[in-house]
Amino acid sequence: MARAAESVSAVIKAYDVRGVVGEQIDEEFVREVGASFARLLRSEGSADRVVIGHDMRASSPSLSQAFADGVTAQGLDVVLIGLASTDQLYFASGLLDAPGAMFTASHNPAKYNGIKLCRAGAKPVGQDTGLAQISADLVEGVPSYDGERGSITEQDVLEDYASFVRGLVDLAEMRPLKVAVDAGNGMGGHTVPAVFGALPVDLVPLYFELDGTFPNHEANPLDPANLVDLQRLVVESGADVGLAFDGDADRCFVVDERGEPVTPSAVTALVAARELAKEPGSTIIHNLITSRVVPELVAEQGGKPVRTRVGHSFIKQQMAETGAVFGGEHSAHYYFRDFWGADSGMLAALHVLAALASQDGPLSELMSSYNRYAASGEINSTVADAAERTEAVVAAFEDRAVSIDRLDGVTVDLPDNAWFNLRASNTEPLLRLNVEAPTDGEVEALVKEILSVVRA
Repeated sequence: MARAAESVSAVIKAYDVRGVVGEQIDEEFVREVGASFARLLRSEGSADRVVIGHDMRASSPSLSQAFADGVTAQGLDVVLIGLASTDQLYFASGLLDAPGAMFTASHNPAKYNGIKLCRAGAKPVGQDTGLAQISADLVEGVPSYDGERGSITEQDVLEDYASFVRGLVDLAEMRPLKVAVDAGNGMGGHTVPAVFGALPVDLVPLYFELDGTFPNHEANPLDPANLVDLQRLVVESGADVGLAFDGDADRCFVVDERGEPVTPSAVTALVAARELAKEPGSTIIHNLITSRVVPELVAEQGGKPVRTRVGHSFIKQQMAETGAVFGGEHSAHYYFRDFWGADSGMLAALHVLAALASQDGPLSELMSSYNRYAASGEINSTVADAAERTEAVVAAFEDRAVSIDRLDGVTVDLPDNAWFNLRASNTEPLLRLNVEAPTDGEVEALVKEILSVVRA
C-alpha cells in the first residue's frame, strides 16, 4: 500500500526507524519495511537471509514477527534470535555474515518502538545506504515478489555472544570484584548474567527484570537522575564498581567505588590505552565533543587520534576507512574493530573490569589520570534561529580564539586548553553547548558568557 511521504519521513529517520506504536508504527508498517529491506538486498544480490532480534518491549515480539513475514514474502530467509541486546544482534550479524534488524527504541518510553538495521557484518544502514530507498518504497507501495517464499528458523546466540566478547578482553589474571549493575529493566538483565557468569564477579543486580514499561526509571544513564539508584547501591553494597546499561544495552556508564560517575571520555581514554598497549601505533577514533584527554593520551602513547563528527554513522565510517582499533563517543557508545567496527557497551564494561582487576587500587585512583579537565556536559538552549545565534557567539569570541573549525557545528579553541562546541540539533530548535577547561571555575565562567549570547 502507498503511504503519505510525511508519515514515512516522521518515522524513518537518519539512522533508524522509530515512532509511537499504534500511531506511527504498527505490524503492517514494519511488514512493509521488512519487505522493502529484503527487496533491496535481493536486488543487490548481497544476502539471502536476515537475522532479527528484539528487546523486552511488549510490542517487540509481534513487530519483529511482522518484519520477518515481510522479509520472507520477498524470498529471503530469516533467522530469529529472540530477546537480544543491540550489540548481541550485531554479533549475530557478524557471526552469520547476514544483514540484521533489531527491534528496539533504546531508552525511549514504552509507547515507542523502532528498528535498527545493519548490513552483513554489522555495517550500519542509514539514509544513504538503504533507508532512503525503503522510504521511497513505502511511499510508492512495495512491489510484490512472485518467487518462492523464504523460510524462518530460530537460533539462540546468547552464550556464543557471551563467550565471544569475553574472548576479546584479557581476563585471565582478573581478581575477584564486587560489581553492581543497574540494567534499568532493559536488555542488560538478559546479557549481563550470561557474560559475567564465567567471571570471578560477585554480581549485585538492580532492576534486572525485563520490563519495557521501565517502572523504576528511564533506561537512559546519560541523564544523571537515572544513575542515582546505582550510585546508592554501589556505596551501600561496598561494590568495587557500578555499571549502568541503557534500554537496549548498547551503551554502558560507569560509577566508581565512591558512587561518583566516571565520564565516558575517561572510559574512552582507558580503553584506548589498553588497545594501544596491544597494538602500538594504532588509530583511535573520538568525536569532537570527547574530552581532549583522549587525543592527548593517544598521541602520548604513540597512537594516531582521529577526530570525527558526532554520530555513530560517522564513527563507523571512520573506523572502516582508517582501520582504527577502537572508537569512543561522549554519549558512552564504544566501537571495536574486532567487533565488526560496531558498538558494544558490554565490551567497554569488560575492559573497565579487566583494568580494575589487574591492580590493587580502587577505580577512582585508576581513573584519576584520565581526568585532566573539567567539563560542562551538554547544555541545551531553545532558540528561534540556531545559525544566527551560533554566528553571534563566534563573533563574541573571534578575538580570543586560537582556532575555529566547523566540522560539526562550530568548535572554538581558546588559550590555556579551553574550548567549546556549539551544535544545532537536527530534529529540534535547540543549540547544544559543550565546554571544557582546566578548572570548574573556568568552565562555569565560559558557560555563563556563551549562554548570555545564545539566549539573548
